[in-house]
Amino acid sequence: MELRTLDADPLLQFRAWFAEAAEAVPFAEAAALATASPAARPSVRMVLVKSADERGLAFHTNLESRKGAELAANPHAALLFHWQPLGRQVRAEGPVEPIPEDEADAYFRSRPLGSRLAAWASPQSRPLADRAELERRLAEARSRFGDDPPLPPHWGGFRLLPERWEFWLHGEHRLHHRVAYAAVAGGWRRELLAP
Repeated sequence: MELRTLDADPLLQFRAWFAEAAEAVPFAEAAALATASPAARPSVRMVLVKSADERGLAFHTNLESRKGAELAANPHAALLFHWQPLGRQVRAEGPVEPIPEDEADAYFRSRPLGSRLAAWASPQSRPLADRAELERRLAEARSRFGDDPPLPPHWGGFRLLPERWEFWLHGEHRLHHRVAYAAVAGGWRRELLAP
């Protein structure tokens, strides 16, 4: 992998690699999301990135979860896609912004009914007395909303606005190929990085 073989636009390069990953890897949209608390304590978990366009990389969550609280207090994050069968990784870093409610609602309504009810039932990231409490909350949501639960007020999404991308390709003897893109006025600066 050389600079000249990659698109000058990291989004277009990401889309090309993602299309290949979608053919080869289950859940190619799964990415590790790293956030940090206001005290700079890091946290990481897997999310599903549901869109990647000129506006950024979008994912959805319970806004009262640990990640939601951390992103509200410290609106910067990093995403890592790892497509092991292809020997590829992509990193994206930058600020995040909330997704508008109408977009969150449209995505929420596209989810399976069980997932929509679970969004109402789960007090994500907070302690439960036992599993029965969660089952009880799910039954209450099912009774209250039937087959048409609305968007919960505590549920939405975020969009990461990449200021930096990195494309990584496996190489023999740990001589991996790494190309970084950094946002600059009017475009992107690309550079080859040592493995």
